[in-house]
Amino acid sequence: DEARQEIDALIVGTGLAGSPVFPLSGRTGEGVAALRAHLEAAAASLHQRSAAGRFRLAIDRCFTLAGIGTVVTGTAHSGIIGVGESAIVSPPGLKARVRGLHVQDRPAEHGQAGERIALALTGDFEKKDIARGMWVLDPALALPLTRFHAELRVPTGQKPLTHLQAVHVHLGTEDILGRVALLDCQEVEAGGTALVEILLERETLALRGDRFILRDAGAQRTVAGGRVLDIFPPIRHKRAPQRLALLDAMRSDDPAVTLGQLAEQATAGIDLDRFAVSWNLAGKAAESLWQRAGLRVIRDGNASLGFTNAAWTTLEAKLLDALGREHERAPDMIGVERERLRRMTAAHLPRPAFDALANELLASGRIAQTRAWLHLPAHRASVSAADRALFAVLKPLLAASPFNPPRVRDVFKATGTPEETVRQLFKRVARAGELYPVAHDHYYTAAAVAELAGIVRTLNDEQGVARAASLRDIIFGDGGGGRKVAVQILEFFDRIGYTRRVRDDHVLRRDGTTHDWTPT
Repeated sequence: DEARQEIDALIVGTGLAGSPVFPLSGRTGEGVAALRAHLEAAAASLHQRSAAGRFRLAIDRCFTLAGIGTVVTGTAHSGIIGVGESAIVSPPGLKARVRGLHVQDRPAEHGQAGERIALALTGDFEKKDIARGMWVLDPALALPLTRFHAELRVPTGQKPLTHLQAVHVHLGTEDILGRVALLDCQEVEAGGTALVEILLERETLALRGDRFILRDAGAQRTVAGGRVLDIFPPIRHKRAPQRLALLDAMRSDDPAVTLGQLAEQATAGIDLDRFAVSWNLAGKAAESLWQRAGLRVIRDGNASLGFTNAAWTTLEAKLLDALGREHERAPDMIGVERERLRRMTAAHLPRPAFDALANELLASGRIAQTRAWLHLPAHRASVSAADRALFAVLKPLLAASPFNPPRVRDVFKATGTPEETVRQLFKRVARAGELYPVAHDHYYTAAAVAELAGIVRTLNDEQGVARAASLRDIIFGDGGGGRKVAVQILEFFDRIGYTRRVRDDHVLRRDGTTHDWTPT
């Protein structure tokens, strides 16, 4: 009885409180049968671990065997792997192929979550390149990190956990030095819980739900235990009420709860690919969750963004409001270029999502498009009779050298028309869509821009990209201009969203949108 009371006192306030206690005798064997029966009953009540998700195995040993090569052993945390499949050893990101495997010390063709597995790996590496603490996993999960957000609990009887306390972080089979940044309190008392950021001294891997143990800097005592909540934490506003509310939702084991909270906050869409990686959702499981959450999914290549109907409706209202305000500010301007309107609607909204939004509004007739500009259907811009008469006099100068027309000052020198008069006239005509400001005080006719756009498209079709040198050789073969002007033309197309810059290349945006450059 005294021993039982002592045990009860030790486990009070812990997860073991109330657990059955079995008195045993090593000499007589008394109590062993009861303990065995209890363990067998407990094992029988356990459900087989799900093999859902992509494969992950935490390496605890690495060795070589003659005729087999490099072998790693560990426990599979999720997924299934088979002979002949490819995997990544990360960190440091070594590509490997499984040439053979054992499960529970028996040869097998496949191994899955919950099993002890020995993997014979082949690849461009040696045994010395692999160590305890690394992972063998699906390439999609190979995202090393040095910090993550988590929830933790300090055991009863331990000292309070303080902000930025140095600790040993035991995660998977790794032991890494790090610090604990408290997010929702200044100190965590014994028996208390907290939301924290774990800062690591070197890279490791983790996913939402992974459990970890924290020990003190001397590795003498356990100071806390916890669970990973977010492997993509923000850099700023970590302690904002909105962020803490999201972390609180992440405590739920149902990803739909987190997805719902995230959808309310992510006005520019949810990065569904990162969400799926964080929760280790693959294929059908992810698609099923998106449908259950009622998300509108926008795809751009391999990337996916999710929007709730409410968020999409809000974005529609913002776009329409932005157009209305711009028409009020500049009634003589024909409309707004796509890229500029995207920034006015929501600066962080990715271009594929904006294009889907704008195209949907165009299809429904709620907005209209005139050449490269978007505008409200009722909006009209026109040039006055006086401006039209003066422009008729000056336009031949621009048309004479379409790919390198005279700048505002050059027009003034050629005609005597005051420089400011020319500048303001060209601005008004540009607002009506008949000129384009390619660079400062450098206006091109709509016909010239249409022809240049065709050349840029042809370069992309033939060479995959457009470059300044290639464009210069085509449009200035007679020496009528130089590389600087070609660069300005390509930067103009980048600016209005017709192309996008990739280093020194300019890649056509093949997003399904059309451009009508010339007035009708």
